[in-house]
Amino acid sequence: MSGGGIRLAAVAGRIRNEDIALVRERSPIDGVIGEYLQLRSAGGGNLKGLCPFHDEKSPSFNVTPARGLWYCFGCGVGGDVIKFVQEIDHLTFSEAVERLAAKAGIQLRYEEGGFTPRQDGGQRARLVEAHKAAAEYFAEQLAAPDGAIGRKFLSERGFELADAARFGVGFAPREWEGLVRHLRGRGFADRELIMGGLAKEGRRGPMDRFRGRLLWPVRDLGGDVIGFGARRLYDDDDGPKYLNTPETPLFHKSNVLYGADLAKKEIARSRQAVVVEGYTDVMACHLSGVPTAVATCGTSFGDEHIKILRRLLMDQDEFRGEVIFTFDGDSAGQKAALRAFADEQKFVTQTFVAVQPDGLDPCDLRIRHGEAAVRDLVASRTPLFEFAVRSTIEQHDLNTAEGRLAALDAAAPVVAKIKDRSLRHMYAVNLDRWLGIMDEQFVLRRVRELSAREQGQNGRRGQRPHPQSQQAQQAQQAQAPAPERPSYDPRDPEVRAERELLKFAVQRPGMLGPVFDGLPADVFLVPPHAAVRAVIAEAGGVQGAAGAAEWIGTLRETAANEQVRDLITQLGVEALLVAPEAEDRYAVALLARIQERQVIRQIADVKSKLGRLNPAEQAEEYGKLFGDLVALEQQRRMLREGGLGSQ
Repeated sequence: MSGGGIRLAAVAGRIRNEDIALVRERSPIDGVIGEYLQLRSAGGGNLKGLCPFHDEKSPSFNVTPARGLWYCFGCGVGGDVIKFVQEIDHLTFSEAVERLAAKAGIQLRYEEGGFTPRQDGGQRARLVEAHKAAAEYFAEQLAAPDGAIGRKFLSERGFELADAARFGVGFAPREWEGLVRHLRGRGFADRELIMGGLAKEGRRGPMDRFRGRLLWPVRDLGGDVIGFGARRLYDDDDGPKYLNTPETPLFHKSNVLYGADLAKKEIARSRQAVVVEGYTDVMACHLSGVPTAVATCGTSFGDEHIKILRRLLMDQDEFRGEVIFTFDGDSAGQKAALRAFADEQKFVTQTFVAVQPDGLDPCDLRIRHGEAAVRDLVASRTPLFEFAVRSTIEQHDLNTAEGRLAALDAAAPVVAKIKDRSLRHMYAVNLDRWLGIMDEQFVLRRVRELSAREQGQNGRRGQRPHPQSQQAQQAQQAQAPAPERPSYDPRDPEVRAERELLKFAVQRPGMLGPVFDGLPADVFLVPPHAAVRAVIAEAGGVQGAAGAAEWIGTLRETAANEQVRDLITQLGVEALLVAPEAEDRYAVALLARIQERQVIRQIADVKSKLGRLNPAEQAEEYGKLFGDLVALEQQRRMLREGGLGSQ
């Protein structure tokens, strides 16, 4: 078969609305989001976690399962379960629906094209399917006769075929087009195989990227295969020892951790993550009772990896969680550990290093000394700060005064970089003890001097521009237009009252009834609030609201633009400022307050008209308006008394 993909005679069109609704219903939002980050209770049925869309120290990402919504109050992004999958995996709406439907076992129907899912669907979905088929192919090849060399490699490292199956390990035969032919037969186009990194261009067309290698499928947090790590097996293979999938629309090595899909639940439960160096090390740790092990894929541990672990750890409480780095005991391993020190303070949890004295990695350690030795390695961890300081000291001769002073000058800058002042003081005291100087104050002064010097240099670098640069800045600021001020103050009590009332209309519509539906949109002083009120009216009013999730879904679909839709999402997720047992009274009080404000405006309008009339010449009109004024004042008094009585 040629390299073209299979196409249906009838091109699939828009997914049916009832199927989209079913996907939302059968895709619990807390379960889907929980695949990517750790969620903890925030009270009132809400959940909270660290936002996956921006870097933050404390959690501002909120999930409300009862209404099927999520919203981040830090970056202002939110939506339903489909929107989350769109954002986290960079998918179109249809691709996100298709992905959720596949996981929920729902067969989608399209307006044009019957019941058959699209074979020419979104790019990401196609690449994911190709990788899934490739992983199955490689796993089958490991059991074939040619896979004997791969089975031998695994056996020599203490892994059985059942272990290989658990991690999806496979084998790529030494063929030029074995995988290409297989995937062509499954309907995938050559361009898809090349785009996904499964094949590369040869002189006679696409050829397999991986040949004669043992392969580990790399999965994202949702469990989809997005790439492979391949280990050389044959002596005459002049390629690199490890060959990884190149950068593709699916695979970005800087923000993926091998084994995270298997480890994420245990990482969240135990609040511990173990970072190892290779695929076999991950396998050895998991099989030895350390199910929190993960590894990078062909790159050093960096910022994006830190963000992944922080989300899985719910890294917000200092000194509660643990990140443990295991490195080889050789000099390269020690250098890797010291590089990790530079990133240590991007975590909030404690960081440790576990280095085997004899230089064995977790895989070799398991082979020689058993699974208990792997567990002991992790248990014998050393705080990363201590490891960094001691590693620096060990490079000097501490038997001489000159050597001790040289070690102090080398180690003091390491201690000075510790941001936590109390921890810095403790390590300075320990530094004196480890060096054997026996003059604590001398060492403390040295660390303080270096810390002050470091802070001063940072200040000069970041806060004292050149005079010419400063003048240019001032000129630029003078020419720049003044920043646009918001049309309302969110701290204003009246604005807060409007927002609270709208939160009830979105979250608890049954508590407001016909009184709210009788409010005109212009009773809301804030334009975005008025826009939400208009959407509620267009959706049939709160009296016609169905279940919570369905009602919010209707409002979001009715919204005229993304800004109003985002505000509705935010109102649906934000907690009410009252205890559940007081919600009824609070809702009545808010309604009374907004109604009273409307009546006050009407009173001011009537008084203005009365002031323009002559009672003697326009007695009839004046008397009518005066009667209206009396009635409005009475209404205002009743509303105020009713509102106060409800509080």
